[in-house]
Amino acid sequence: MLLLSKILLEKKEYSMFIERFLGALSMEKISPIFVDNTKDIWMRDYMPVKTKSGRYISFRYEPSYLSENRELQTRYDNMDIPITVYRSNINLDGGNVVFSPSKEKVIISDRVFTENPEYEKTKLLKELEKILEAKVIIIESLVSDMTGHADGMVRFVNESTILINESPYKNGLEQRIKKQLCTNELNTIDFPYSESKGISAEGCYLNYYETPNAVFIPVFKQEKDKKAVERAKKIFDKKIVPIEWWLPQLYNLGLVMKGNSQVWLRKKY
Repeated sequence: MLLLSKILLEKKEYSMFIERFLGALSMEKISPIFVDNTKDIWMRDYMPVKTKSGRYISFRYEPSYLSENRELQTRYDNMDIPITVYRSNINLDGGNVVFSPSKEKVIISDRVFTENPEYEKTKLLKELEKILEAKVIIIESLVSDMTGHADGMVRFVNESTILINESPYKNGLEQRIKKQLCTNELNTIDFPYSESKGISAEGCYLNYYETPNAVFIPVFKQEKDKKAVERAKKIFDKKIVPIEWWLPQLYNLGLVMKGNSQVWLRKKY
């Protein structure tokens, strides 16, 4: 079951986006459900995360980047979704939780430490591993990214292989992350990426949405679009569906399927 914020239907600025996205989903026989009482569209960030045992963990959603915009902090309690959740006082966005397919491993950026200054780092890691029922792998966050999420930098292909944004720099962030992943016996594959300015997510092809049968990959009318689609076809043994995200107001808001952040996928109740 795919859940989307009802805001995507209610606000005019999202009308062209949602029409395009729903059309692509329909082609794959996917019918989303729209959820009321959300304060913004990035549902992945404030919805519970599912562990390997099937438990849903609801973390505290008080990100520092919304400290001046508390009205955008959605409370899960205000949404009528009939599942049992386990509460955690750890301040953690869903966009900073990247599970492996088996959910035995989870990648989280080091932004989790600054978001939880009351915790000693070792204690926080132990608590996260206990709650998430997985080995926690910490990677360096992108300082210029206001969210510091891991899901725009890395994605699991399988238990031992990670997609990572390609970079022209020999000693940049991506290379440091590769070393961190290698230390944890994980292989990496470079995936096309174009740098963008400010909070824009334009050029981040890792912001795809994956289902059991298809991968919906954003394209931006850029030179690297074709390369990203062809690379995806070689990596994934499933249908690749390019989605043209040509609306500047969307990716300049960081929307572009920000690590699936405007969607939340779960099995039927």
